[in-house]
Amino acid sequence: MLGTLIPLFDNNMEVKAYSIFAQKNNTFLNPNMLGTAWLDGVGNVLGLDIVESMGVSTLANDKLVFIEINNVSIFTDLNSQYSGAHDKLVLLVDPAVAPTDMYVNRLKELREDGYHLAIRKLAVKQFEEYRPILALMDYILLDHKKIDISKAKIYFSKVYPNAQLVAVNVNSQEDYDMLTSDGAYKLYEGGFFRIPVVKEGNEVSPMKVTYVELLNLVNDPDFDLDKAADIIGHDTALVISLLGMVNRMTVNSGISTVRHAAAMLGQKELKRWINTAVTRELCSDKPSEITRLSLIRARFAENLAAEFDMAQASSELFLMGLFSVLDVMLDKTMAEALEMVKVTKDISAVLLNDSGKFAPVYDLMIAYENANWQEVSRQLILVGIDDSKVYDAYTDSLRWFRDLFYGEEESK
Repeated sequence: MLGTLIPLFDNNMEVKAYSIFAQKNNTFLNPNMLGTAWLDGVGNVLGLDIVESMGVSTLANDKLVFIEINNVSIFTDLNSQYSGAHDKLVLLVDPAVAPTDMYVNRLKELREDGYHLAIRKLAVKQFEEYRPILALMDYILLDHKKIDISKAKIYFSKVYPNAQLVAVNVNSQEDYDMLTSDGAYKLYEGGFFRIPVVKEGNEVSPMKVTYVELLNLVNDPDFDLDKAADIIGHDTALVISLLGMVNRMTVNSGISTVRHAAAMLGQKELKRWINTAVTRELCSDKPSEITRLSLIRARFAENLAAEFDMAQASSELFLMGLFSVLDVMLDKTMAEALEMVKVTKDISAVLLNDSGKFAPVYDLMIAYENANWQEVSRQLILVGIDDSKVYDAYTDSLRWFRDLFYGEEESK
């Protein structure tokens, strides 16, 4: 099985929900899945499997989760597949769920059972025909490139005033800014938040320069612990985070100085902590999803190392994922950003030109993140990796991120 999370943002660039996109089989290895065989086991909703096995808090930190259901699985006993709170889920259908009594009545039952409802891929010419379906929807997903939102805003506000409009395929900051200024949409889905910076010459704030210096120091093969501790000591947020973490790790140790904490961790663990903690601070003026994206990519790439026979390079692959949005963090082009941060030639090659020995890992990481399952399936065949290995690598990344950030809050 394959599955990934796609964020949905509000007008303030805050993530309000995640969509789970999943695929059961590798369609290259199982071409019959493109035919009638897709009906095998169709009553089992893959998204619910993922939520049930991992929990909403691990997947989305208790935000709403959109789950795809089709015109067959809509009639299954969803409650037997999911034991969590129904109001945390949004069941996402498409036009295959037709405006007939059979489907309308089932949707009403699901609403009464506490689930939210959403529909996507509905063409403008189908709006009137699908009135009985649209009247039950909490969210209506629209491709903003195929609709005149000024007209749609009037139509939906009059006919379906309780439904929230969601813009999909928002793939540039310009599109997001334009759509948010109109106010018709409530949520936005697309890659606009992670588009690389192409403008050269932006100044980096002094604080970020300090963070970059710290990254450069600890990513040297044999860095000085005391020097790293002294740089950390100039940033209150890093000091509090470091001392809090080490004191939790060493109960009753009473560690009170940064140098003592650094010595307790040692080079390897201090390097890992600094890379993750500094990334968080570099993203502090960015959408929170950039931090999440960077760290999940880092862990995901590290987890894939052994599958690509690169176990010895797992630390480099971690940095590759971590720095894959360095241009966004520093408001620089990637070329300028990498000039500031010392990385190996292999990391530089893949982040600048998608070339070199790390390129296969990077390409799979990006295709998986975007739920491009056909491309993921093709790459897995070329490398000889089983679907389950990649799925496990990704879900481990989600758990790791949850423990890294939200685990800290829960332990306080």
